[in-house]
Amino acid sequence: MTALADRYRQAGRRTRIVVIALVAILVMTIAEVITGTSDLTSRSTASAALRLAIPILLAGLGGLYSERSGVVNIGLEGMMIAGTWFAAWGAWMFGPWEGVLLGIAGGAIFGLLHALATVTFNVDHIVSGVAINILGLGAMRFLSSIVYTGETGGSVIQSPPVGGISNVDLPILAGGNLFGWDTPDFFGWLENLELFFISDVAGIIRGFTGGVNWLTLIGLALVPLTAWLLWRTPWGLRLRSCGEDPWAAESLGVRVLRMKYYGVVISGVLSGLAGAFLVLVQAGIYREGMTGGRGFIGLGALIFGNWLPAGVLGGSLVFGFGDSLRFRGPEVVRSFILAVAIGLIVYGIYSFTRTKIRAATIQTVIGAAFLLYYLQVEEVSNQLLAALPYVITLLVLAAASQHLRMPAADGARYAKGEAR
Repeated sequence: MTALADRYRQAGRRTRIVVIALVAILVMTIAEVITGTSDLTSRSTASAALRLAIPILLAGLGGLYSERSGVVNIGLEGMMIAGTWFAAWGAWMFGPWEGVLLGIAGGAIFGLLHALATVTFNVDHIVSGVAINILGLGAMRFLSSIVYTGETGGSVIQSPPVGGISNVDLPILAGGNLFGWDTPDFFGWLENLELFFISDVAGIIRGFTGGVNWLTLIGLALVPLTAWLLWRTPWGLRLRSCGEDPWAAESLGVRVLRMKYYGVVISGVLSGLAGAFLVLVQAGIYREGMTGGRGFIGLGALIFGNWLPAGVLGGSLVFGFGDSLRFRGPEVVRSFILAVAIGLIVYGIYSFTRTKIRAATIQTVIGAAFLLYYLQVEEVSNQLLAALPYVITLLVLAAASQHLRMPAADGARYAKGEAR
């Protein structure tokens, strides 16, 4: 056990991420065998988790650009609300892809307002973010009362039904079409073999590659694009320097105010895209309150991900998976509780090998508590089902908090030419 732990610690970051994912799937597979369920690692659960994770991912990536430039953005929710309304209006008037563009524009406008308040007028970032959220909700209600009231299916709180964006099966991986050729469904075939662990991994991959929406693919592609842009280009270096030490960046000729504007407006663009996803992929209609706090959850995914693109993706998938379990039934949730218990106890043993006695004790005790709950409860309550995604998010954030490092000047007020 100690030798395996040493090899894990010596591995690179990408290798460790893959190992963690495979161990998590293995633990869930064991829990499925014990409880006799099969939906915990099924393709339908994986597909639902991915679909629910994308809006959170886009909002989290938006927050990443803003906070890497040094501007705290808790206005992601308001920007996403604007994206939902303008996307629905654009799709209703012109078409779904036009709706996407207008949703992006709506989020960008609110991002520009946040940048104007925080960067130009030095308003407190939190105050401005709260104002953006309130303004987003009120302004969209006002616009709905003007545009949708009296239309068939429309009202002051919702739009008429709108068209959506189509799905696609990826060739070879999920049996998609390639230049007129119906390719094999490799992971579907592997899943149907019902092999222990292997078929579970195949089912999850099949859920991520089959029936995938085009906006989902765009959202996933933005993760490596963001990593490249922020960490491999001079523009990204300038943006990040503004979030670490804007005064030093200014002394080196970086136009700090301009870079901050870029970061905040891009956060609005991505939040608007997240709102468009909710309308054009998940709901097919605009409804007041449909964001459901996903902008705030995206901020939580950003913190969980340690202000890194891959971390934001991981945090988004964690919440999306927890949210998807609400639709799987109490038996699957009970199986997941057993998986959490096993995972925490195993993690406690790993922490013990690293001589982290306090952490190992806490993890083992919490794991034992989950195990006791599993043994005592035959059916999970509806209240716990509703709260499950938020509980998972809080647990993950609590576990990761000791390793977090936000940009050093995130939230700091900056004025051109003034010393620190």
